[in-house]
Amino acid sequence: MQIVAESSQEIERRLEDVLRSSEFEILNGRWSFEEFSTEDFDTRANHNALALVRDGDAWSQLVPATAVSAEPLLVCSFHFEADVNNSGFVGWLATRIKAATGSGIAVICGQNAKRGGIFDYWCWPSAAGDQILALIQSMREEKQR
Repeated sequence: MQIVAESSQEIERRLEDVLRSSEFEILNGRWSFEEFSTEDFDTRANHNALALVRDGDAWSQLVPATAVSAEPLLVCSFHFEADVNNSGFVGWLATRIKAATGSGIAVICGQNAKRGGIFDYWCWPSAAGDQILALIQSMREEKQR
């Protein structure tokens, strides 16, 4: 993480550049969160999970949705180059998505040094899928100011 003093306009321009320069991928299918206790980890952890997150005595994993999944989600990923300052990106883009579509977002961040470093999985309700994808694509295509 970097500590850099910036004006509001500098932050805005930097994060617009981060969005455009990131590797963006829309994952196939629908996804959902599945919960289980720590005692069940060895038998319930799914090798197809995109993410596993622990909260005390419970695990939550993001897995391919099934016919009985409570809330099917669409997922995309952003991979950032190692030397790019993406500080503030999640809050910045999530705020724009909420303002434009009304939808909330779940974001899971990770590290993969082989692909530049930090990456994010962004999840949202399937019902908001087309709106959110159109917004992200539009923002990625906007010309620099």
